Amino acid sequence: KFVALQERYDCIYCVVDLHAITVWQDPSELPRATREVTAAFLACGIDAKKQIIFNQSQVAEHAELAWIFNCVARLGWLNRMTQFKEKAGKDRENVSVGLYAYPNLMAADILVYRATHVPVGEDQKQHLELSRDIAQKFNVDFAPSIHAHGYGEAFFPLPEPIIQGPATRVMSLRDGSKKMSKSEPSDYSRINLTDDADAIAQKIRKAKTDPEPLPSEEKGLEPRPEADNLVGIYAALKGVSKAEVLREFGGGQFSTFKSALADLSVAKLGPIGAEMKKLMQDPMYIDQVLADGSQRAQVLAAETMKAVKDIVGFVRR
Repeated sequence: KFVALQERYDCIYCVVDLHAITVWQDPSELPRATREVTAAFLACGIDAKKQIIFNQSQVAEHAELAWIFNCVARLGWLNRMTQFKEKAGKDRENVSVGLYAYPNLMAADILVYRATHVPVGEDQKQHLELSRDIAQKFNVDFAPSIHAHGYGEAFFPLPEPIIQGPATRVMSLRDGSKKMSKSEPSDYSRINLTDDADAIAQKIRKAKTDPEPLPSEEKGLEPRPEADNLVGIYAALKGVSKAEVLREFGGGQFSTFKSALADLSVAKLGPIGAEMKKLMQDPMYIDQVLADGSQRAQVLAAETMKAVKDIVGFVRR
């Protein structure tokens, strides 16, 4: 979906390394992980010359605006964030402040470019709603100053989510109630874009299912999270609806469907992984893409921060 969006919008693709360190990252591993995500964007077909691809830490305005948003957002708002509760678990007192304040930085990522639309998965919708709340409170709290500096009635737009397609939240291949995640212990819980054809096919074949045949109608997927997840993945990769998938495979056994899903996954994802591996052999090229993107992103971000500092009342150089 990210690739298709660049045909309709001016897009900014951010590799979020500041967000990454909200949980411990090995400093010797983080650069490779940053380059790998960048390689994934490029391998999927995002045009780095027409659009902006950069890593968050190279544009200091993200962190600068996040601090101002820390002073705008309310504690009660963050306490309601379900993702923090899920990630922190029972040991909530021992997680980083960064993990708790993560949604404020996400709001800064969006609003430092005064972005109007944000493509997100279903699980990020609450964070985007918080971004809208922060934007609105900033606009209300500083309304006289915003008006005095010639920015009209509101400075920040209220960003709209773009939630598209039949797989807005891809779940674990081992547990249909959990989101597919790199932090899951089992590599069989996820498909990595770097997986080769054999690994992709094996993971699909081993994916958890139930003993019943696939239903013929979409409502039959509701009590069956693993079936729903696999049908959603197939639909997303094929560019069709879940109903169309069930018309083709409904009533059949999972073995037949999994074989088709494995073939489709390999056909769609295999070339991306191969291109990523090729790109990763030239880290200097990836670093140049990020440096060029960060320079262009910073021009936009600096303009926003200059205005924000005037609105808030900071004395600038």
